[in-house]
Amino acid sequence: MTQRKAPGKPLDVATRRRIVILALPPVDALDVIGPAEVFTLANRLHGAAPTPYVLELLSPGPDIDLESESGIALRAHRTIEQERRASRPIDTLIVASGFSPHQNLDRTAIDWIRTRSRTVRRICSICVGAFALADAGLLDGRRATTHWGMARRLAELYPAVRVDANPIWVKDGNVYTSAGISAGIDLALALVGDDLGNDFALEIAKNLVLFLRRPGGQAQFSVSLQAQRGVGPRLEELRTWISEHLHTDLTVEVLADRLSTSVRTLMRMFERELDTTPAKYVEEVRLEAVCRALEFGGRSLEEIARRCGYRSVDVLRKAFTRRLGVSPREYAQRFATGMANTPNACSGQ
Repeated sequence: MTQRKAPGKPLDVATRRRIVILALPPVDALDVIGPAEVFTLANRLHGAAPTPYVLELLSPGPDIDLESESGIALRAHRTIEQERRASRPIDTLIVASGFSPHQNLDRTAIDWIRTRSRTVRRICSICVGAFALADAGLLDGRRATTHWGMARRLAELYPAVRVDANPIWVKDGNVYTSAGISAGIDLALALVGDDLGNDFALEIAKNLVLFLRRPGGQAQFSVSLQAQRGVGPRLEELRTWISEHLHTDLTVEVLADRLSTSVRTLMRMFERELDTTPAKYVEEVRLEAVCRALEFGGRSLEEIARRCGYRSVDVLRKAFTRRLGVSPREYAQRFATGMANTPNACSGQ
């Protein structure tokens, strides 16, 4: 891999950030390796010495050998007990897991996470690692995410957590939670971007040959894909019709009339089959269409707004920024492919 140097902010030795990844076995190896590679590459690409990060892997057990779900062994730098005795500062604590450790959380690890959270600058979870943060009480009253397949279980076990299954990662105060595997890489890139600047993080993404560096507000999967799961034929027909008529006035009355049913019945159908309201669903589909149009390029924001059913560019911009956390212009700068002549789906064409 050819690596290009990225301009970094010179750091004193005293300001090097210690990144500690706590792996709860059997851990998903990619949930550890993905974020670790981001910080490792940040060190390689940094243009000034010393490097910005000290990266260490921690084991909760009595030894440094870690079991992974794939069967490929990982070796930590030290155990929690050794870390406790050393009592060194931690800048960012990242908790990684697999799909089974949440069923039998290590109490020693949970107690240690709770204690160290009081002194770290940032604490993060990758995928199902959110269960450990929740069990330690760190997500109470906070908005958080995890892998979409585990979000309902997280909400059931920890009702004080405001679980949002949609975004790829969430920041609430100094607590960060992310979805699975690739989302952990996106979160690590965001952390580096906070530390060393967005341009530096984008350079890392290029060197990792990532197709996109996704902002946290992006969905774990598309609205269209989500809607295909367990939707009855009547709502599936309406869903297709909505995608083809985004440029029209899609009020709940219009949708109910299209389905030849009452507004009350339509609301119940959306709640039962899609776990949302008609208005929220339409907004999500419109925003997804805006994203596709911005990625393909070749159309002005005024045209995109008109084709996707927004009264004005200002209304589109506010809805887009509120949902994704970045402006349409920022999104286009990050993700546009430059395929100016490629048709987009803003009006379902």
